[in-house]
Amino acid sequence: PVLTVAIYRVVPPPITWLMVQRLFEGQGFHRKWVPLNAISPTLARSVIAAEDAKFCEHHGFDFGAMEKAMAHNERSKRIRGGSTISQQTAKNVFLWPGRSYVRKGLEAYFTVLIEVFWGKPRIMEVYLNSVEWGPGVYGAEAAAQKNFGVGADHLNSAQAARLAAILPSPLKWRAAAPGPYVQRRSGKITKAAGVVRRDGGAECVL
Repeated sequence: PVLTVAIYRVVPPPITWLMVQRLFEGQGFHRKWVPLNAISPTLARSVIAAEDAKFCEHHGFDFGAMEKAMAHNERSKRIRGGSTISQQTAKNVFLWPGRSYVRKGLEAYFTVLIEVFWGKPRIMEVYLNSVEWGPGVYGAEAAAQKNFGVGADHLNSAQAARLAAILPSPLKWRAAAPGPYVQRRSGKITKAAGVVRRDGGAECVL
């Protein structure tokens, strides 16, 4: 694991477990790796606002968010996750889909490794190039082209917010033709991304 993490610090991670699963489900494969500086900064700010507001402050784990998620899940049937972008990156790149104590333990282990070996800019770069953004669509470049007909470097704030808004359910929601819920959520993310920019919440990657 340590050697693999060290290699992926400079080499783009290849196909992931989830991508293989989706291929067997017949969803195709659309992905083009691009460096972080070829992705619009507004997308990084939007995903930080939507997924992990303290990304630049924590060292892989946001225990406050975890406690809130656990409290919410105890009183609601709608499950809320408390994973950071670092944890999601570790899961997406190194592990298989699903929920188990074994996988969560390995996720924590890989999260520590990538925080130590990669640092925040590389974690964000790998995350934005690996995350699922629709049926067979992975990474910011493929998502931008598929949904808006532009490269990831030309995403505007509204488009970036829509992409960030569908991350919890990319097979259910659509960024190009959002329903009322995604529209409301993307509006909130646009405002939150403005706060991230104003307060320097993305300075560790931009």
